[in-house]
Amino acid sequence: MAHLHSFWTGIRRRRTLWRLNPSMLIGGLAAAIALIFLWLVPAQAADVQIRPTNPQLGDTILVIVRGSEVPTIQFEGETYPAFAMGGDRYRALLPTTPLDAPGRKVIQVTTDGSTQNLAVSLRDRSFQTQRITVRGGGSGGTEHEFSRLRTFRETISPEKYWSGAFRRPADGRVTSPFGVRRYYNGVFAQDYYHRGVDYAGGVGAPIYAPAAGRVALVGRVSDGFVLNGNTIGVDHGQGVSSVFIHLSRIDVNEGDMVQAGQRIGGIGATGSATGPNLHWGLFVNGKSVDPVPWRNQGFD
Repeated sequence: MAHLHSFWTGIRRRRTLWRLNPSMLIGGLAAAIALIFLWLVPAQAADVQIRPTNPQLGDTILVIVRGSEVPTIQFEGETYPAFAMGGDRYRALLPTTPLDAPGRKVIQVTTDGSTQNLAVSLRDRSFQTQRITVRGGGSGGTEHEFSRLRTFRETISPEKYWSGAFRRPADGRVTSPFGVRRYYNGVFAQDYYHRGVDYAGGVGAPIYAPAAGRVALVGRVSDGFVLNGNTIGVDHGQGVSSVFIHLSRIDVNEGDMVQAGQRIGGIGATGSATGPNLHWGLFVNGKSVDPVPWRNQGFD
């Protein structure tokens, strides 16, 4: 009985303490809520945002980091530049392609003396297969052409020229989407994917800049652009650029600044083409990515 008396006495004392010290109850509840919150919210949420949260092959992955210094972003063995967005935020754009292996990927973010390894799941994606016959037999192009295009797509300007979602670069229907695998004149193109979107249109139909930028490349058949034909390259800044090929006409010069929606040339069938069309390719840090997400929601 003595033990029972002591037990109930202890209970009464604890009840008295809670009545006399309500702050203890409030403090205990707050601590419990904090523990639950920490358990539910990922550690990255406070200073790193990743979009989209469920990327698929060909997507551009946007990483926004808060910190007092420019972060170092590493992904798939490569280091990608980060640019200030204002305040304490920095933006990095990570390209993925149809040639990447789907599955778990790690984005490593180092800033303010600490490193986080953030996992994302890169989803697989089904791409069409086409059989096409091209004029010129799918000729291989010239070293001059390849060298200029390589320099162009690897350009990383510190300025950001684009704003908001990209616009449609031509009025015609889409004839070939991004990522298509192809047989050229009966031969399968190994390790190839269609690096852009094709639009139908008659010779001379207008093409437009999908976003603001600087004309960083003008190439003509007469200069040795025998594969891509008459070509325009627009640098949108910070590693993002557009290329337009097979043109019949070029209405801009290298160094010109263009605005979204500005007419820059005309659809054609120059170079190795199936017929009149516009091929619009979008590069992010040197790799060809799907332009569709850039048109649908943008990456500001």
